[in-house]
Amino acid sequence: MMHRLETLAAKFVIAVVRVTPSRVLLAAGSVVGWLFYLVDRKHRRVATENVAAALPQRRPEEQRAIVRGAFRHFGQLLFEMLKFSTLSPQQLLARVEFEGEERVRAAVAQGRGIVFVTGHFGFWELQCVVHALRLPPMAVMARALDNPALNEMLERMRTRTGNAVIYRQGGIRKVLRRLQGGGAVGVLIDQHILGRDAVQVTFFDRPAATTSAVAALALRTGAVVVPLFALPLGGGRYRMIYEPPVAPPGPDVADPIQDFTQRCTDVLEMYVRRRPELWLWMHRRWRVDS
Repeated sequence: MMHRLETLAAKFVIAVVRVTPSRVLLAAGSVVGWLFYLVDRKHRRVATENVAAALPQRRPEEQRAIVRGAFRHFGQLLFEMLKFSTLSPQQLLARVEFEGEERVRAAVAQGRGIVFVTGHFGFWELQCVVHALRLPPMAVMARALDNPALNEMLERMRTRTGNAVIYRQGGIRKVLRRLQGGGAVGVLIDQHILGRDAVQVTFFDRPAATTSAVAALALRTGAVVVPLFALPLGGGRYRMIYEPPVAPPGPDVADPIQDFTQRCTDVLEMYVRRRPELWLWMHRRWRVDS
């Protein structure tokens, strides 16, 4: 029953979003994010502690502003993701500009596959949707939602422009086949990871358990690793940025997996430091597991 109610609510919101101007949706998203900032004490506390530890050079009022901005941003992200699901390809392209796409085309020409790395930063859910309108599509690695109907709706949003979704359970073989065939895969690298797949890197001067999948896949297949970000320009417009490929470790590196993962993490940190209000500070990124 709860899943049915969630699905009905999501369909209703999408119907409203379809006819609502983007400037109104962004304002509504800011309000929703602000409300969650006020009532969600648990995640507000986690975000506050994370910002204070990661950016100690910022004044307390600046840190509080970053936390509030992060909540507002994720409210806007939710509404914009729903809005993008209702737009035509021409409407999507009219709202996005591209920077560095020649780097992707050069990587495609090598035929060794591409791993796009990003994090819960900016408008990451919009990246793969718009990417496939100008460049060869990618497969996005994701965790399935608990609600099957909502998961199906989200998958349709992610794949409507030609992309695919590879779920983590048993997905590595599919990823390998895709890369070995010269295809592309998108991976988020800023979540806390447990078990054998974790590697310790430094993120904001603190140890953080991070997925080793990107480095392992790149070193095994020779795939090119390209950092990808979507930044807001204001007025419902966005810029897709493809950074230069991450250089693989040299032969004298003692731990190539850790080194490669650190290099990828450093690019993400650079972006978060530039626009800290656009990152998911509510996640317990630096937790210590027993």
